Amino acid sequence: MPLELAICSAALDLQDRGIEQFHGYLIAKELTETSNTKLLTAYGTLYRALGRLEQMGLMTSAWEDPQIPADENRPRRRLYAITPDGRTAVANAARESAGAPLATPRVSPT
Repeated sequence: MPLELAICSAALDLQDRGIEQFHGYLIAKELTETSNTKLLTAYGTLYRALGRLEQMGLMTSAWEDPQIPADENRPRRRLYAITPDGRTAVANAARESAGAPLATPRVSPT
């Protein structure tokens, strides 16, 4: 699934930069900067995909400490993190796409 793979890849990029947990807006921003923005076509598309990833065990989520948004005068955020299984799934997808045979050019009959 392209969106789910893009989310996991973006989560790994964030993790590589030291961001272990992310909220929806941050991952959406990361997706628009690094991949096809057409993946996020409708309201809620991202959150439905994050829910599917969590059900598959590729992501975890938890509400942030309520004191943080209270101190910052903003709504509370749900924070997501990629799991080891999510990391493995991205690695497997990368291996599969790297090993995919190239399309054979069509030769028109003469």
